[in-house]
Amino acid sequence: MHEKTVIFDSGPLKLEGLFNDLSKGKGVVVAHPHPQYGGDMRNNVVEAICDAYNGCGYASLRFNFRGVGRSEGTYDNGIGEQEDLLAAIGYLSDAGIDRIDLAGYSFGSWVIALGIKRFEDVNRVVMVSPPVDIFDYSSLENSGRIKLVIAGSEDEIADWRSVDKVLPLWNPDARLKVIKGADHFFWGMSKEIKGILADFLKSDSAGM
Repeated sequence: MHEKTVIFDSGPLKLEGLFNDLSKGKGVVVAHPHPQYGGDMRNNVVEAICDAYNGCGYASLRFNFRGVGRSEGTYDNGIGEQEDLLAAIGYLSDAGIDRIDLAGYSFGSWVIALGIKRFEDVNRVVMVSPPVDIFDYSSLENSGRIKLVIAGSEDEIADWRSVDKVLPLWNPDARLKVIKGADHFFWGMSKEIKGILADFLKSDSAGM
């Protein structure tokens, strides 16, 4: 991966990110897992998502939410983090990327859910292990931009069966892919995540 460190503004705050500028047309913003439990932009799942998109010719921007790493500010329970996502989307747009996907893992997917109506420049949404039994995802009802959800068969935090029940409310045409043997942290499962995403990006190219 040929990423460069970038700093961008989220309101009065400076956020740090890693940007791989592979494309002037299409890209993805990736939101990391819960910052109060060690989540940051260098997470293994976040990296696997970026790798998959880069391998299909997409630019990528992963970044640290406020209060994480060198990003300024403090944790804001998913509220200020929506502003951070908006800022990251704006960064890609300013870089000449006008077809933008949004991908989130665990807490990152919840922040997407909270702000999805505000993320008007996003074409498609991908989620990995959305913890629907723990956080409120009700704002996602009838959101056709949600295209793919990846879950682990042994995930004790984001049970794939719970996701399977609510997914038709989000988008009846969305795909659910369950990785056999994976728990919430997907250790050793990067290849499987990248394979699912690569298949999705190739088959859903019309969505961009």
